[in-house]
Amino acid sequence: MTCSRRFTTAALSSVLLSSALLSAPALAQDDTNSVRFSVPAWPGVTVKTALTAQLLEALGYEVDQQELGSTITYEAMNQDEIDAFMAAWLPAQKGMYETAMERGTIVDLGNNVDGARLGFAVPTYAYDAGFTSAEQFANEEFAERVNRTIYSIEVGSGMSDLLNEAADNDVYGLGDWRLSETSTPGMLSAAADEMSRGEWVVFSGWTPHWMNIEYDIQYLDDPENLWGEGGGASDVKTLVTTAFSEANPNATRLLDQVAFSADDQSAMIYGFSYEEREPEEVALEWMSTNIEQVQAFLDGVTTRSGEPGWEAVEKELALSAQ
Repeated sequence: MTCSRRFTTAALSSVLLSSALLSAPALAQDDTNSVRFSVPAWPGVTVKTALTAQLLEALGYEVDQQELGSTITYEAMNQDEIDAFMAAWLPAQKGMYETAMERGTIVDLGNNVDGARLGFAVPTYAYDAGFTSAEQFANEEFAERVNRTIYSIEVGSGMSDLLNEAADNDVYGLGDWRLSETSTPGMLSAAADEMSRGEWVVFSGWTPHWMNIEYDIQYLDDPENLWGEGGGASDVKTLVTTAFSEANPNATRLLDQVAFSADDQSAMIYGFSYEEREPEEVALEWMSTNIEQVQAFLDGVTTRSGEPGWEAVEKELALSAQ
């Protein structure tokens, strides 16, 4: 696998893939043998992209992974410098996504995670003590208990944009609160430090992620739907460029069919990010114990030379259907 770490610039767009493309009983030979992924430095997308890359390589494709932020990713796809992105998290990236869709240069393949969620996370002991809703940010007692601070991830992320807009509009009285924004490890380190001392703390939480396994946390109610409809329920979409989908129906079919439960993704993230194992190792372990799902990913997919996809993957990755 080729793995380059370079940044690209420009702006993106998207159009829905025709159902006929993915339902055709026989797929045309793909025009290219390479797939270029954007992989933001988020553990979930790192592992699922590594898994997808192993499948593609077993089918005869070359894979290039570039570590790019979400904003640059949309720009790079618009310039045809990136083919695929498995981390289009909505509604956090809503503005970038909608702008991209209007331009018609990308295809939305749908969710690759079932049960994803964003929200304000708090320790269970704070939740049990009555801190259960984001509406309580406006309550002086609760605000003081958390030092009017919300810990979050880096500036430039969709989550950062969402929270800064909420502060600008004084949603839940957040206008005079402080957003402490850093990397995901930095945010979780700060939150874990507070929780180790039994302090109350609010931070940006999401599932899938190992935080939901390692920490005893709850998500605050969100009556204003700041994080989106359905209590912060989120879509995590796979996007490809229109040009790639039209030229590479076989690889596109695979990308369309790769999807996980939030619990499966959290377990993978735990193995990679918390236990610090290689993403390829974690991905291969998951595939070895979820053979039927891997076979479903490969339904109707062939190798680059037109051979059955599952047989090639089974042999190349030493998987075995029991």
